[in-house]
Amino acid sequence: MTTHTARPLDALTLKQLRTADDGGRPPTAVTDTEGGAPLRCCLRHSRPGESTALVSYAPLRRWAAATGVDPGAYDERGPVFIHAEECPGPADDDGLPFTNSHRVLRRYAADGRILGGRLVEEPDDHGTALTEAFADPEVALVHVRAVEYGCFLYEVRRP
Repeated sequence: MTTHTARPLDALTLKQLRTADDGGRPPTAVTDTEGGAPLRCCLRHSRPGESTALVSYAPLRRWAAATGVDPGAYDERGPVFIHAEECPGPADDDGLPFTNSHRVLRRYAADGRILGGRLVEEPDDHGTALTEAFADPEVALVHVRAVEYGCFLYEVRRP
């Protein structure tokens, strides 16, 4: 069985987003009174009392810049929650996070083109859906997104 690894936002990206987000705005730290925000820095839900920031993030743009491709029309940015200050990142044994709800898996080619997507409705189907996505040799990475808001949750790259 193939193991798929959810990739949190990397340390350099987080440092940049804590200065100015991908929309050019400085972040505003808030104390999360209720908890439950999906944090992209450590791939878990926030806890009441934690300091978080909602920032604009362009996942495909950043990946494309690092790989030297043009994201073209698929360049988009959207809101993501992060800890307002540096955090230790995800635990090593967390598996695939945020599988407790419907998710959309968007597949992308190495040249930045979108290759389609899939709605995943059952928590236990995420691993299978990723295995099926990477069965296509053209798929270089998959973005896992929330259905309700379309928010980027994390990226999975070819194993």
